[in-house]
Amino acid sequence: MLFTPVSARYFLLAALSFNLFACSPAEPKAEITSTPQSRPQEQTPPTDTTQDLDAPAVLATPPADTAPASAATILARQQVPILCYHQIREWTPRDGKVGKDYIVKPQEFRAQMKMLADSGYHTILPHQLQDYLTKGTPLPPNPIMLTFDDTKLDQYTVAKPELDKYGFKGVFFIMTVSIGRPNYMTKAQIKELSDKGHVIGSHTYDHHNVKKYEAKDWVTQIEKPTKQLEAITGKPVEYFAYPFGLWRPEAIPELQKRGFKAAYILATKRDPQDPLFTIRRIIASGYWSTKGLYNSIQNSF
Repeated sequence: MLFTPVSARYFLLAALSFNLFACSPAEPKAEITSTPQSRPQEQTPPTDTTQDLDAPAVLATPPADTAPASAATILARQQVPILCYHQIREWTPRDGKVGKDYIVKPQEFRAQMKMLADSGYHTILPHQLQDYLTKGTPLPPNPIMLTFDDTKLDQYTVAKPELDKYGFKGVFFIMTVSIGRPNYMTKAQIKELSDKGHVIGSHTYDHHNVKKYEAKDWVTQIEKPTKQLEAITGKPVEYFAYPFGLWRPEAIPELQKRGFKAAYILATKRDPQDPLFTIRRIIASGYWSTKGLYNSIQNSF
């Protein structure tokens, strides 16, 4: 399974703290040549979520290296599929066509988790990916990472029980302005996720576009929220997800000096100089059937 970069598919304005679709990629890059984020024609979930699905290939991993890999070596390693979820709830009449892409219905999410388990996928966490990319440390067969952006409560009430059912672990990128607000997770729920082995990452204070940061924004949007999350979890916060998937080179040293080991974009191309700070994910579309999701995983990485 060869992995190719794909394009970001949507341009969405930042509504900052409570924009329903805050994490959509806003500036697609011209050099991206394929669009697995586009809606599949087949939108009806298969009766058997594993029917006609070929068993995924085991991710080949090189032997462990003695020194951290170069950027070229990291880029040459096979990419691990990484899914990005936002909301897990029923669609409502107020949800537009674009918005529905970021809202996966609960029954579909449950079917997707079952499909991943039945297909032999094993969830991994950022430190495992980091060791694989930098040292060649082997990963479990069929690795996949499940990430959740924006602190929505349904990630705790709907997603967490399904992850628990299959022994899956996820990465929750928290926007701290919303903590404790209606329909968002509380400090206690975030700490419980961390205590149960999930990873808590930073997603800024209020989803401000990193491309527009001025000097004070690195403290307001990155430094203070990170310290708040560390106080909640009692653990270092070492991984960051860019709002809208948008980044700029000047952001990388700012993240590094604040202790971050890696940062995650969406479906745009990785940076050839800093691939660890431009790790690709794809948004799990609310339009995809379970089989559509499976096919996108296979074709996008």
